[in-house]
Amino acid sequence: MDIPRIFNISESAHRIHNPLTAEKMAALGTALRMEKNTSVLDLGCGSGEMLCTWARDHGIRGTGVDLSSLFSAQAKQRAVELGVASQVEFIHGEAAGYVAAERVDVAACVGATWIGGGLQGTIELLKKSVRPGGMLLIGEPYWRVMPTSQYEARGCLANAIEDFLTLPSLLKLFAKLGFDTVEMMLADQDSWDRYEAARWFTMRRWLDENPDDEMAGEVREELYTEPERYVTYRRELLGWGTFALKAR
Repeated sequence: MDIPRIFNISESAHRIHNPLTAEKMAALGTALRMEKNTSVLDLGCGSGEMLCTWARDHGIRGTGVDLSSLFSAQAKQRAVELGVASQVEFIHGEAAGYVAAERVDVAACVGATWIGGGLQGTIELLKKSVRPGGMLLIGEPYWRVMPTSQYEARGCLANAIEDFLTLPSLLKLFAKLGFDTVEMMLADQDSWDRYEAARWFTMRRWLDENPDDEMAGEVREELYTEPERYVTYRRELLGWGTFALKAR
């Protein structure tokens, strides 16, 4: 049970597996006014940087679930490095369908809403774990500039234009679903660059060290095509944000 190996290779050096920088993630924790012993569930937690740094900086307690065996191991190691292993727990497993045994103050899915079959399904999943009066934290792409064709949308790794909303339409959807948007932290082009370009460096280093690996051809193809596709499409058209929601 694991994610496709290409992601374990290309993002093996990432601490944050989305376009938020460490500075933006820290600013988000402060903006959300995290208090000591706030309980947080993070589905699709990646390498656990959000839980680990918020445990260090704000004293939260957290559980993270991720399907990547590599990222789960990195999350546990990061907790040890930051001295918060007693505050956070990381589970290697399927986040889809995961419900906390005890309801939490914050239920999060930051950039992995496929676990619920999309945004609305993931919100329904998170609602099962959050306490009354608690908060949901959702990371989701949106169209910064609307594509003019389905071809451009596919250049942004969408199947179709309809896969994502504009930012106003996304916040309107949250309201329609019965939530107030109480905070947001948006990626900018520089933070997108830091996320995407770091993948290229990691892939090139991996190729230099593993030229005969069975995955070398696939990694080489991605390294050849992704930089141009990114600057042509995603960097210009696609936004990304983390949104804090409270039920009305």
